[in-house]
Formats: sequence, C-alpha cells, structure tokens
Amino acid sequence: MKTATGCTVISNGTAVIGTGAAPIKDATIVIRDGKIAYAGPVAQAPEVEPDATVIDARGGTILPGLIEAHFHPTYFNVEALEDLDIKYPVEYVTLLAASNAKLALECGYTSARSGGSLFNIDVWLKKALECDLVQGPRLAASGREICGVGGLMDWNPDYRKIGMDGLVLLVNGPDEARAAVRKLVKDGVEWVKTYPTGDAASPDVNDHHTLCMTFEEMHAVVATAHNHGLKVTGHCRATEGIKNALRAGYDTLEHGTFVDDEALEMILERNTPVVPALYFELASIERGSEFGLSQRVIDGHQETLEGGAESARRILRAGGRLGMGGDYGFGWNPHGQYARELSFFVNYVGLTPLEVLTCATKTGAEILGREHELGTLEAGKLADVLIVDGDVIGNISLLEDRKRFIAVMQGGIIKAGELFRSQA
Repeated sequence: MKTATGCTVISNGTAVIGTGAAPIKDATIVIRDGKIAYAGPVAQAPEVEPDATVIDARGGTILPGLIEAHFHPTYFNVEALEDLDIKYPVEYVTLLAASNAKLALECGYTSARSGGSLFNIDVWLKKALECDLVQGPRLAASGREICGVGGLMDWNPDYRKIGMDGLVLLVNGPDEARAAVRKLVKDGVEWVKTYPTGDAASPDVNDHHTLCMTFEEMHAVVATAHNHGLKVTGHCRATEGIKNALRAGYDTLEHGTFVDDEALEMILERNTPVVPALYFELASIERGSEFGLSQRVIDGHQETLEGGAESARRILRAGGRLGMGGDYGFGWNPHGQYARELSFFVNYVGLTPLEVLTCATKTGAEILGREHELGTLEAGKLADVLIVDGDVIGNISLLEDRKRFIAVMQGGIIKAGELFRSQA
C-alpha cells in the first residue's frame, strides 16, 4: 500500500497508544511520510514544518487502527453451513469479498487476518489491497481450510458429487494432512486454518464437544506448515481439541471455548494467543430463531457463550493474550458490525475498555506477526490511525457508529471517515 508524504499532525484529543498504558490527554500525533514520528503529550511534541497538515480530533479519541483477527471476507448472509461454499458462484463471492474488505476499513479496521476463505480468494484480495486496486484492511490470507473427513465442515453428502475443494480440504490421516498443507503452500497463504473440533451448529454429529481431527493429523499440519514458514490456527471448542492443538504447536487458537486448568497452563506456557470470537454466539442466541436455527442449536450456542466467556476471562486475568475478531458474515451477524465484539467483551465478559482495545490493536498485530510496524501509536510504526469523535474509553460502543469517525488512516493516508468524505 502507498504511504503518505509530508507531515500531518493530529491534535486536541486523548490518545490510546495501544500498549495498555493509560490514555494520554491533550495528546499530539506527528506523522511523517506515512509513519508515526511522535505520539505523546502536546507539551513535549516536536516542532513541525509550517505547512504540515493539521487534523483536529475535536476532543475525541486517537487510537491505533483496529485489527480484526478472525475475518471471513467471503462469507455473506450465511444462514446454513452449506451456504459457505455453494450459495453463490465464485465470481460473485470475489466481488463480495472486495466489498466486505472496503466495509471493514470504513469500520475502522485497518488490518485483518483471514479465518478462512472460499478457494484462495483472500490471497488475491490481499494482492489487490497491497496494489491499491481496492480498499480494505492490510490482510493476512489463509485460503481454504482443513478438516477431517466426516468432520464439522464436511457437510455435502457424497451423492451430490460436488466435493468440498472450494472451501475445505478434507483429510484422512497425517499423509493427507501434509498433502493439504502443500496445496495451500502453492496457493500462497500465510495461515493454515484447521477444524480440530465441532460446533454448536452441528448438534447431531459434530457438536462443540466432538473432535474432528486426530492429533497425528494436526501435528502433520503444523510440521509441514512451519517447514514452509506458515502459521497454523484452528477452530477449537472441545477441551481435548484445545490441548491437542497446543501439543501440536498451533500458533493461535480460534475460540478456545472450554479451557480447563491444564489447557490454561499450556496456553500460558506457550504464550499462545486465543481469538474467542464470542459475539457470534450471543447473536446466534438472540436472532437465531429468525433464521430457522433449532432450539438445540441455540442451546448449544448458549453453552459455548458461557464457556467461552469464562475461558476468555481466565486467560486474560492469568496473563494470557486475546485477539479480537468474530465470525461476521452470517445472516444474524453480518459484516459491518465488527465493533460489537469489542462492546460485548466490555459489557458481557467484563473486561475494561482499555483491555479490549489493547487486544484489538497490540495483540492483533502480534497475531499477524507485524507488531514491529502495526498495533500501537509509537514512533517508527506505520500511521494506521483511527480518530473518533467522543470518549471511546468512557463509551466503547462509539466504535460501532461509523458516523463518529473523523478519519481512518492507513500509512498516514485518510481512507475513510468524515474527512475522507469531505475530500470526495
């Protein structure tokens, strides 16, 4: 992506640096050639050239661009599992993915990690984003997902003879697991997404306490992926699936729903980040009946909501790391509502706004492996900045209202928000 040239100064606001440190009132951010040169109190700010562009934060909040750590760009109005791969042709899904990426940026998310994509659309979406052909978050791509045959993602019956190669690579045994990763290597992904466990969405065969991959398959995935410089994550709800993933060497866990004492100790020992993606569960409970979800499925989501919230609290309180991101793109949890995850973690889980923002910025950058250039407002990092009209620490739900965004910046360039619209 291109970066800005020249100097920009953001002033008259409270800065949330993203490190977890207390907000800085009456702060100034100095941006030079797309990177942060200074972030701190106005009294200590360096002198800037007289022709510098000045942005008035209007007494609001200046924070790092948000990071969506579980982004499904190819999901769109999904109402049933099979909608993920056969609802629309791949050509249309590609256009939807570009639209979803633009929407994410408009919602203040300047970076994202794909949690799975139809075909390898996210790989090519990333290329288009980096070439500025389309607008959206800086993206880490994962392409197709891996699941054991008969597991959660293997829903198309064999008699249809349409396979699952568009969304999921199905494996039987470690040899096939290695072969699946090698296909993803050729596709150009950075992350390998797997399905070690089931989910409340499939209560009859692959519920949230069911294992969908063997440890041997998972270990083969990790060994092969790490050999090629890729990272591995997995949909992990069941306790034993969480432990298998940690023993296999997974780089992150998605959901981490039912964490017992042994699993928590393993998470802390390995310093493995967990992305709970929990607002999806609440949305499934509150709106699932509108979309035909059975009471058994809704009850399952209630169990995963409660278990996941408790696990998330335990992980963070014990010194572990949480990333923020959710399964947006379902009918009851559509794209464009990403910041509801952040409000949820304050209002339901009980984290502080500052804790949640740190998870959504600094930890998100660590998950991406780009903490040296993203995630905090510190000198030398890319100027991915969100400026909000209002006190986000006092009311984190302001992040749900795009109309309150004064500017969304990537590399010092204003890409969305009120100032962007006024330039049009």
